[in-house]
Amino acid sequence: MPKALIDLHYLPSLEYFCCLHGFDELILEQHEHFVKQSYRSRCYINTSQGPFRLVVPTLENHGKVVMKDVLIDPSIKWRNNHWRTIEAAYRKAPYYEFYSADLNKILYQPHSTLFELNQGLLSFCLRSIGLKVKLSASLSFEKSPNGDIADLRNAVEVKKSHLTRKLYRAVPYTQVFGNSFVENLSLLDLLFCEGPNSLRLIRSSASLLNK
Repeated sequence: MPKALIDLHYLPSLEYFCCLHGFDELILEQHEHFVKQSYRSRCYINTSQGPFRLVVPTLENHGKVVMKDVLIDPSIKWRNNHWRTIEAAYRKAPYYEFYSADLNKILYQPHSTLFELNQGLLSFCLRSIGLKVKLSASLSFEKSPNGDIADLRNAVEVKKSHLTRKLYRAVPYTQVFGNSFVENLSLLDLLFCEGPNSLRLIRSSASLLNK
């Protein structure tokens, strides 16, 4: 049973799902130090103005708190802002009505930590595309996991383009906006546009990954 240790992102990108594709179990790293301005608290969707960044506000400083303890800032009504942006971007997408209610329910659950929110959203994404993967959380921080566990932590990072890595190659599909295809957005873009065809496109997009 192939296993991987991976950091937990907010509404992960297509590259993230290409990265984890092929594993039967994912161990979600909850003991790493939180990295601000990373995919752990942000994602990108497609809007009429082009790619748009959604960011979950947190109370924590970079490198000061481990991921499992990162608190979402309760003073900011980010859920309403995120949902209005997602709805405006995808309400005309072919499969929006099919998945939007479940997504809305998870976003509006009173998660206090970023880890809990991201874990719920990852479960939603995996379930929606039909990818059966067992999820568990790390018990402690290990610089190097056991030899039978692939270390995918920081394999997908926001500061470098996906073009610099060999985890994902774009397979275009019909998006809601624009004539030019936008690569490597949040899975939401693919899910709302392609629905049950999403997993096939992820498999097509996955390039060779040493496991």
